[in-house]
Amino acid sequence: MKILVCLSNVPDTTTKAKFVNDNKVFDTTGVQWIINPWDELALTRAIELKSDAANAIENITVITVGKNNVEPTIRKALAIGADNAVRIDAEPSDAYFVAAQIAEYIKSNPFDVIFSGIESADHNGSAVGGMLAEFLNIPSVSAVSGVSIVSGQVKITRDIDGGNEEVTSELPVVAIVQKGIAKEPMIAAMRGIMMARNKPLNVITPAEVEALTEIVNFEMPKPKPACKMIDPENVKELVNLLQNEAKVL
Repeated sequence: MKILVCLSNVPDTTTKAKFVNDNKVFDTTGVQWIINPWDELALTRAIELKSDAANAIENITVITVGKNNVEPTIRKALAIGADNAVRIDAEPSDAYFVAAQIAEYIKSNPFDVIFSGIESADHNGSAVGGMLAEFLNIPSVSAVSGVSIVSGQVKITRDIDGGNEEVTSELPVVAIVQKGIAKEPMIAAMRGIMMARNKPLNVITPAEVEALTEIVNFEMPKPKPACKMIDPENVKELVNLLQNEAKVL
């Protein structure tokens, strides 16, 4: 059994976003880049599954769409425990483009389980996993919070309103994961960091695919209004503000 984990290279979640060129381009100056948190949890779960010899997992591959500036992030994934990596040499212009590129690779290099984070921490599009399954014409399961392998079958737990749902899927399958898939992301040990230098990172030419969307410009959210202090005895004023200003009543 082989597992593929889709990675997105995103700014650290504490980054203060700034834009240049008339708010058309994200300013990357001084930005620290990391593995998308949901993808990192997916990778952690994949490694946990492989560590159980009963699961007979041969290989864990990570894949991303990006230029050579994303390679430190890929090397981190290799240091954590992935066996090899693939970088599709293109700018990840939109979700359709990314999903199409990854799908083209998988068509020639099949995998049994494909993990995709439910969204990326920068664009929050929540689209790549579903698109990928459609491109490949294989099943997908969303809101995945648990994956196990029992007698060669993949058992998936997904969150639903009021509880959990357990399903068994045929292979191959795209598992679109969210928090809960692993307790904590794995941290690369020194041995893993040293071994990552010699693990294969295959750079491939992108397929001929055109993005369906383009970024016109970015707009920062409006500053929050100043906090208003109301006398605790003045309930009428509080209700008035909640109704007419905050509009929550």
